[in-house]
Amino acid sequence: MEFLSLLLILATGIHWLNGRGQRQRTALLAEHLRPYQIEKHMEQLSSAYMRALGENDPERQSQIWQLQANAEQQLAQEFQALARDFAQLPAQATRGFKVALPWIDQLTPKATFDMRRALQVHADGLARCVSDTHLSPKARSFRMMGEMFLMQHSCHWFCKSKTTASARMLAQHKTHYEQALDAVSPETRRAYEAMLTH
Repeated sequence: MEFLSLLLILATGIHWLNGRGQRQRTALLAEHLRPYQIEKHMEQLSSAYMRALGENDPERQSQIWQLQANAEQQLAQEFQALARDFAQLPAQATRGFKVALPWIDQLTPKATFDMRRALQVHADGLARCVSDTHLSPKARSFRMMGEMFLMQHSCHWFCKSKTTASARMLAQHKTHYEQALDAVSPETRRAYEAMLTH
């Protein structure tokens, strides 16, 4: 009985510490996102891409894609600025947990990933997609959505956990984590996987 009580106290303590860490990471990311309109641009682009993909008239479809150029450029530029801002933070504050246990970053840094590096990977991926003139508009919209969804997944993972991030992406975008990873450019995928394994 005492053993069960001890386990319950331990589990409660771990849960409380995890919750506190999640709130701190969420507040940190929210503070750095505040000056930008990244979420607004992502919502606009996702909605427009889905509208274009569902459009039967090729001319109308082409117009919808062309009208997104400004929002794409702004998203890429703002995300580069966010990545630069976040890169100024100390490493300890920017560690996201691969395994959600308190102080795991102090015990073994390999159980964490550096959100500064993740944001730069995503910033480079968005910029690469926006400047790629070889993709068809349809292929470009798929890739851009993949880059945006994977970036959003990393933000949710940093704030909460990988499980929560994957569940949110599935609920919000009907997209599995593996699908988003497949949709990004090969360069983004390689850099992202390297970031997670180091």
